[in-house]
Amino acid sequence: MPDNRCSWCGDDPLYQDYHDNQWGVPLHDERELFEFLCLEGAQAGLSWITILKKRDNYRNAFDNFDAEKIAAYDAEKIAALLQDKGIVRNKLKVNAFINNARCYLAMLEKGETLDGFFWDFVDGRPIQNSWKTLAEIPATTPLSDLVCKELKRRGFKFVGGTICYAHMQAIGMVNDHTLDCFRHLELSA
Repeated sequence: MPDNRCSWCGDDPLYQDYHDNQWGVPLHDERELFEFLCLEGAQAGLSWITILKKRDNYRNAFDNFDAEKIAAYDAEKIAALLQDKGIVRNKLKVNAFINNARCYLAMLEKGETLDGFFWDFVDGRPIQNSWKTLAEIPATTPLSDLVCKELKRRGFKFVGGTICYAHMQAIGMVNDHTLDCFRHLELSA
């Protein structure tokens, strides 16, 4: 295993696997894009490793992020979710998943996809950054603020500028691996 990876993933094998195989890899799958958008919102105020460790529980609890099923959740399902110890039991976040599923379905009805929505902001090509240290990487950018604004205009919740930038990093819209990380060069090719 390489030892020259971004320092944020530390020694945790789950975190390292996520860093090595997912973070920053251009993603175009609709279900996965929706999942990441939801999970980034669930992370608000928490560390990503907390959500990453619960990701399988989230997939089970939220019907593998099937937006149609989530959009139809009723009070009984919400009550069950708020008792599920495998996820973050925050009523605002759970309700945001349902709201966002409905907003996503409304986008689809208008002929919009998440893939097209996100990737149009970067003309379909990842932004290649060249950060030397983690301290240089911003929490938000004018572009993530614009993505946030457009998502909020469509009714999405838990999609602030910082969450949107984390989402952009996760789905590969930006390559924010530090220059000394083995993944930086691989993903810039």
